[in-house]
Amino acid sequence: MKVMIVGGGAREHAIASCIVDAGGELYAYMGNRNPGILRMSSDAGLGKETEIEKVRDYAVSKRIEMAFIGPEAPLNAGLVDILKEAGIAAVGPTGAAARLETSKEFMRNLMSKYDLPGAIRYGVFSDAAEAASFIEELGQVAIKPVGLTGGKGVRVSGDHFASTEEAAAYAREVIENSIGGSARVVVEELLVGEEFTLQAFCDGKTVAAMPCVQDHKRAYEGDKGPNTGGMGSYSQADGLLPFMRGEEVEEAMMIMQRTLDAMREEGCPYSGVLYGQFMLTAKGPRVIEYNVRFGDPEAMNVLPLLRTDILEIGGAIADGTLKNDLAFDRKATVCKYIVPRGYGVKSVSGALINVEGWTDGPDRRLFYAAVNEEDGRIFTTTSRSMAVVGMGDTIEEAEAVAEDCLVCISSNDIFVRHDIGKPESIQRKIEHMEKVRGGE
Repeated sequence: MKVMIVGGGAREHAIASCIVDAGGELYAYMGNRNPGILRMSSDAGLGKETEIEKVRDYAVSKRIEMAFIGPEAPLNAGLVDILKEAGIAAVGPTGAAARLETSKEFMRNLMSKYDLPGAIRYGVFSDAAEAASFIEELGQVAIKPVGLTGGKGVRVSGDHFASTEEAAAYAREVIENSIGGSARVVVEELLVGEEFTLQAFCDGKTVAAMPCVQDHKRAYEGDKGPNTGGMGSYSQADGLLPFMRGEEVEEAMMIMQRTLDAMREEGCPYSGVLYGQFMLTAKGPRVIEYNVRFGDPEAMNVLPLLRTDILEIGGAIADGTLKNDLAFDRKATVCKYIVPRGYGVKSVSGALINVEGWTDGPDRRLFYAAVNEEDGRIFTTTSRSMAVVGMGDTIEEAEAVAEDCLVCISSNDIFVRHDIGKPESIQRKIEHMEKVRGGE
């Protein structure tokens, strides 16, 4: 089967690896020359992934039978819609269904309209004075642009705002500068707890869940510094996380299923990959946001463990016959991103990265991200460069493997968060959740 991956990041490299492992003949369309994807592909088109007519024309010219779309931007632009019109099965939501991510206003209104569990207090404003009044009412808040900001537009009380006045000033900035592409802002109650990610394949009716993952957005060790697209992540062998109970995951799965039901009622059934970003609070899971594709880095935790044929999954999504019977290796994983020096503030780009002595193995994988390969040499861009994933029976074992992987990678201008997955970091999260629960 001829299968196309759209996107040139580490997430897409992980998806592409699954496609090849399943026997698919890989083709790619991406905006950068990702060396990992290029080496696996029969052919690659290079161009803007949001120029969806060009992507479709490439797919048609190569007689692509199935497409997996990695990033959110081409989904928002309607790539799935025009691929399906061209007779190509596409794993991803339509432009209308992609609003679960591309419009935080749509997502919050949907949860309110259908009285979905996991909802929180929120308001959406185009008037800065009205937003400021609601901020004063809530006190502790999260401020979000309505549209897409690459995971970097959210600011919260305590971390970014020392007062409600500062929060109101940012809300005004979002409105006046149309940050995220819209002169509207979402104001939400601030959730307290531990974040976790639950990803699932969906066919419009069924939610087939994957192991839970915890991402680390902050640039520096100890969860400090600016927000980023994600510095790394970990998962546990039993599919839970160290601070989590089984019934809490079941509740999160139920929330996602109810969301899928609501989307069907709304007239825009959701199929593809649904990424639920949750906060585990004293009252259970609450929805922070939905993403309409695999997480990055979270895809790299779950896909190397996937034992169900991804092409069969894609076919079941297209046919509406998906079952909740995915098989995963019972292994823990730790993913650590190698990023350009200054990432999160002002990245150094064009730096040479050397990868020497690397071989993928049953307990380790390397995924290339936003790098370019020129004459066999690999250079950084301004975004994340590559990620290593270690696997083991425990998180501690997987973290040690990930650290061992890093010795193969060298450059004068790269940075890594080494604390991800380390025992002391995990213990802090367990103790935090115990405190949130009231010392249970």
